[in-house]
Amino acid sequence: MEATATPRPAKRGLIRRKADYIPPSRYTLRAAATDGDALTRLSFLILGAGNIARRQVVKGLFFLAVEVAYIVYMVVQGAGSLVTLGTLGYRTQTREKIDGYWYYDAGDNSVLLLTAGVATVFITVLFVVFWAYAVRSAYKAQVLQRETGAAPSLMDDWHNLTDRNAQVSMMFLPVIGILIFTVLPTLIMVCIAFTSYDSDHVLLFDWVGFQNFSSLFADTGAVTADQFVSVLIWTLVWAFFATFLNFFFGLFLAMVINRKTTHFKGFWRAIFSLSIAIPQFVSLLAINQMLQPEGAVNSTLMSWGWIDQPLPFFTDVTWARVTVIIVNLWIGIPFTIMQITGILQNIPADQYEAAKIDGANWWQTFTRITMPYLVFVLTPYLITTFTGNVNNFNVIYLLSGGNPTAVGDTAGSTDLLITWLYKLTVDQGDYNLGGVIGIFTFVVLAIVSLITYRNSGSYKNEGGFR
Repeated sequence: MEATATPRPAKRGLIRRKADYIPPSRYTLRAAATDGDALTRLSFLILGAGNIARRQVVKGLFFLAVEVAYIVYMVVQGAGSLVTLGTLGYRTQTREKIDGYWYYDAGDNSVLLLTAGVATVFITVLFVVFWAYAVRSAYKAQVLQRETGAAPSLMDDWHNLTDRNAQVSMMFLPVIGILIFTVLPTLIMVCIAFTSYDSDHVLLFDWVGFQNFSSLFADTGAVTADQFVSVLIWTLVWAFFATFLNFFFGLFLAMVINRKTTHFKGFWRAIFSLSIAIPQFVSLLAINQMLQPEGAVNSTLMSWGWIDQPLPFFTDVTWARVTVIIVNLWIGIPFTIMQITGILQNIPADQYEAAKIDGANWWQTFTRITMPYLVFVLTPYLITTFTGNVNNFNVIYLLSGGNPTAVGDTAGSTDLLITWLYKLTVDQGDYNLGGVIGIFTFVVLAIVSLITYRNSGSYKNEGGFR
């Protein structure tokens, strides 16, 4: 009689690893509320209770520690910050003389109260997201224990985070950094746009709703609709020329250097890279001095007899705008050359060989192979460069200072939205109007970037270039 082998039981780790492939959509808050047992439902109030009961002690204690830390924070400071967020303070600075000495009470500082209140709301939102994750984790432990006999251990979770979900581990710190250093300051800036925080209300200010936005489209005040539209149009024009002139001139030079007949390729690339090595701050200030009415350029041209009077590099609107665009070419072209050189050297050679066999000339090869490939690869880079040029503070502020500026205007003819925002806030103290300008800048950039990218080949055909 033939013996039959008794099937060996699968190892717990393998069963658990296989169970990890259960779709995460099963572990929802609704499922936890309806199908969860008593321990899972207890986790709605006491985070980590279900995990600790199912021997996920470290994970459960971590969830519980975060909950306790949040409760302590809300009791000690958070609750008070939320209350003062609605009023932004009311106590003015006072002083009292006691035993011959003056004692000062600083009073309330609306900026600090606003920052603390927004930070508390921000932390609360993050805690709600964390709470939902902790509850779903307790429900997942319940389901896996029922289906595999044991919930994932600490080592199973560790292997999961370093293998199948390694992207979560690697993206954790960058996401936290973005939330703290980008999202939170942006929220504070947005809130300031709805307050009366200006040069007349430095320590104490109030919520004013959409008053600052309505004043933007009024005919009087520090910021008018005509000024805003003028600066916005110039900002977009500047960003367009600063982006695409750099791209096409850089493309031309990169292709010339990359030709087989061009000798000393490394030397020419090193020459263009020198401008990258020089600090932009130093070079822009030097060029600013050279282009002044008494600067080296005008003095030299006048001594040669080529001009009778100084050229109005920064005193005439047209001259100033053309000047900043041309100087930006000198700064931006080397970066473009470096980017495009790397891409040109990685275009599949078989495509050029096939085009040569088919009898294509250099123009057909450029328009059918080189240019489509470059546009496909560089579309995200061009969008990023366009966004960077909209916010290109250094070139405008250090080179022209936004000049020329008409009498009575808060924005100069070469001011971008970002430099205008700087002048409104740092120079004039109108932080509320600066917040409004910042919001509109964000809206413009978001619309242009999203529409451009979603209609590009890089987005529609992420799998590759055809």
